[in-house]
Amino acid sequence: MAAKERVGIVVSTKMQKTAVVSIENRSAHSKYGKVVVRTKKYKVHDEENQCKEGDRVRISETRPLSRTKRWTLAEILSTKA
Repeated sequence: MAAKERVGIVVSTKMQKTAVVSIENRSAHSKYGKVVVRTKKYKVHDEENQCKEGDRVRISETRPLSRTKRWTLAEILSTKA
């Protein structure tokens, strides 16, 4: 089974070797049809502390690294100018 991948925005880098990535999911409401934006935050392992707040990153699922960390930084797609 392939590892899941997601693309999101880094919202916090205050922890050592960890970043918090926010991912938006846009879907139509089942009854009313309006597009609803749901946001989920993931804690991501960033070994070299290379991403900054505002960066657009790709993360991939991995084995549990701590109680809340199950994702690793795959690549930085774009940086905040």
